[in-house]
Amino acid sequence: QVQLVESGGGLVQPGGSLTPSCAASSGTLTHYNIGWFRQGPGKEREGISCITGGPGWPYYLDSVKGRFTISRDNAKNTVYLQMNNLEPEDTATYYCAPGSCVSGMVAAKAPYFAWGQGTQVTVSS
Repeated sequence: QVQLVESGGGLVQPGGSLTPSCAASSGTLTHYNIGWFRQGPGKEREGISCITGGPGWPYYLDSVKGRFTISRDNAKNTVYLQMNNLEPEDTATYYCAPGSCVSGMVAAKAPYFAWGQGTQVTVSS
């Protein structure tokens, strides 16, 4: 089974950009649907973006559509989430996981997969 490691978070001012990475420490990502999730302070974890295996079709939560772009580099075994025009409301711990890309809820984690440590994104002036 694939194991994933998130990195690339940080502190950024409103309007800034970050590109967290989701790299496979074991296994190959190529054929997996990979979702990005986040959990903000006092909030439930939510799926915000997903990319399908194979053709790489993207899915986005409405609140990030037009600002975030998900992509995958199969040669590097990594999925990225380019985040532009960040807002304080984007402050959260960001996680990635294999699972399903689903219209509406965007992404659903595979039941067998255990959440990793995530990467913290803080948007503040």
